[in-house]
Order: sequence, then structure tokens, then C-alpha cells
Amino acid sequence: MDKKLARILDSLPNIEAMIRDMRDIILTNIVMIGEIPAPTYKEDNLRDFVLNRLNQDNLINCSTDESGNALGILPGKSGKKNILVVSHLDSVFEEEENNTLSIQPDYILGRGLSDNIVSLAATISLPFILDQLKIQLKSNLIIMGTSRSLGPGDLEGIRFFLKNTKLNISNGISVEGVKLGDLSYSSIGMARCEINCWVPEEYDWTKFGAVGSIVTMNELINRIQEIPIPNKPRTNIILSSISGGRGFSSIPLDATLRFEIRSESGEMVDNLQKQIMDIAQEVSSHSGSKVETKVMAKRKPGGISFSHPLASSAREIHKKLGIKSRITPNIAELSAFIDKNIPSVAIGITKTAKQSSSLEKVEIEPLYKGIAQLVGLIMAIDTGCCSEN
Repeated sequence: MDKKLARILDSLPNIEAMIRDMRDIILTNIVMIGEIPAPTYKEDNLRDFVLNRLNQDNLINCSTDESGNALGILPGKSGKKNILVVSHLDSVFEEEENNTLSIQPDYILGRGLSDNIVSLAATISLPFILDQLKIQLKSNLIIMGTSRSLGPGDLEGIRFFLKNTKLNISNGISVEGVKLGDLSYSSIGMARCEINCWVPEEYDWTKFGAVGSIVTMNELINRIQEIPIPNKPRTNIILSSISGGRGFSSIPLDATLRFEIRSESGEMVDNLQKQIMDIAQEVSSHSGSKVETKVMAKRKPGGISFSHPLASSAREIHKKLGIKSRITPNIAELSAFIDKNIPSVAIGITKTAKQSSSLEKVEIEPLYKGIAQLVGLIMAIDTGCCSEN
């Protein structure tokens, strides 16, 4: 094992203990972030809060860009490398929904904690944490809250930054709320799609077999389930949600199906996407309903190998901290790094349990270990332990 990595690993238990003493600042950031609504495309207030926090920690070049990202730079002693740590700003919850969080001795209760309040709080707490740990990096550390990540945003913020920045990013870390132990360094092929079916005004309800949109959508789903799925490359079609109709005594005039195609092969994703689009057009032609298919997001497979020094260092950090690694592919911010051939990983930092359809209970204690993992990974990259050269 690399001697520099061994020294970092030996320091991790003490780092975890010291982070535990920083509980108040971490929880404060969680609460303040959690109480600022930030649905996709409406992240301005949260972006401004993040920039204010980064300014308070004396980061340089605290700024936003045309896509609404919030970033600041913690300058390194040499500044020869740039490490980018990201967590997305936006949430699936709308502005009018209750955003109050409840802090208990062992857990936090509220909406959107795992996606992405806790990880954003940990990310913007990094400058304070590194200062308290008296860790001065050689590399520049870029802290960024990315905009327009979820749903129709389709990673617009991180993609815009990576496309337009003049900084040479050596490595990236995508911080996600859950689950502690999740470790991703590759992305799979994915197409996220939506099929809308509606009955036109001129629809002939007198013709034989005339039905509403839900029956038409049901036929489409049955046809999708008949598509043969290969074992290799590993592939699946996930039917994510279906909606339609208005209630009793009303013929449904519209319906929507959302689904994802995932595969280790980008070509397989394209083939299945074409098959489903053909099925949609066929069903539309004989039912009389109008069917429209939209591709909301796409991902390409790729990433670093299992044996890459960044991946192996992350696993060693997990082992030292007593974290059980779960290697999973990622289709969030990590895939944007992969598209730019930047060696990167995505990690989870705590544990959670659903309390209801919208409330989550996030455990506080695992958070210290999760942040220690993040600090250790930054140190390993900074000292060159994660470079193939």
C-alpha cells in the first residue's frame, strides 16, 4: 500500500471523532438548507444561501454562472490540481410544500433530506471542517452546488460548468445523501422517457371498441412487458409511474407513463427505446388516441475500472472506517464527469428510513463517518494516491 495512503487511513478515526465535535455547524447547515424551497429551475434562494456560506468561509471566486450553479474555491498551497466536489441544489418538492425539519438527539425528520439536503450541507461545511482539522490541501478545492439536476433539468448545471470552465478538473466527487457505503465510479446506459396518451376532441366514441386513455395506456404497458430483455448485457425496463383520469363517472381523456431503460450497453438502450416508440405509434394508429413519446434524459455507460487507484483508495477508506462498500452504477452527477473523462466517484454519507410518503428520518451518527470518508477521499486525491501516473 502507498505510504501516503496508509498515513491518511491511520488519521481517519481521529478525523471522525473531531467531526463529531462539529455537530452544531453541520446540523445548522442542514436545517437552513432544508427550510429553503428549491424545486428544479427555482433554486435561486438556495443558491444565494450557499454563496453566502462559502463567502463566510473566505473561499475565493464565489460566484454563479448562466446555469445557476453556486461555487467557491478553497485555494491550495500549489494549486496545480483542481478537485471538484459537487452536490445538487434542487429538490423534487414544490415551493408551497412544508419544508420544516425536526432535529432530534439521534435523527432528523423532514422532507428531501436524502435528496439532497444532507449532502449539500456536508459539502458546504467542508471549508469549515478542513480548517478545524488543520488540513491545508496542495490542490484547489472547488465546492459547488449544481443547479437543474433533477427531472427535466437533466444535469444541466454540472454539464454547463464542465463544458465551459477553463479550470482543468483532475478529479470529481459527487456527494449524495444516502446510503452510507454506496460507492459508484461507473455509469450505465439509460433513457428516461415519458409517454403521453390523450383522446382528441374529434374522437369517435360510437365506434366499436372505443375506450378511454387508461385502457390504451394499459395496452401499451402490456406490449412493453412482452419485449424480450437479455441477461447479458444486464438490462431492465423500469415502469416508474402512471397517472390519468379524473374520477368516477368520467371517461379518462389523458394518461401519462414514465419509465426508464437501463443497460450496460448504450446500443441496447437505443434499441429498446426505438422498439417502445414503434409500439406507441402502433397502439396510437389502431386505438384512435394520440400518443407522444418524450426522452427526458439519456446517459452513456462508462467510468473508471474497479482497479483504478481512485476506486481502490475509496474502498480502503471504507474498510478503515468500518463502512461496508456497495458498488453500484450511478446515473446522476457522476455521469457528467464520466462524459468528460474525469476520474470521479459518487458516495453516500448517511443512512435513512422512510417515515411516510414524503417524510424521511435521517440518522445523525453515521453522518460523521460519512463526512470523514469524504475528507479522507479528498486527502487521498490531493496527495496523488488516486492517480494512475
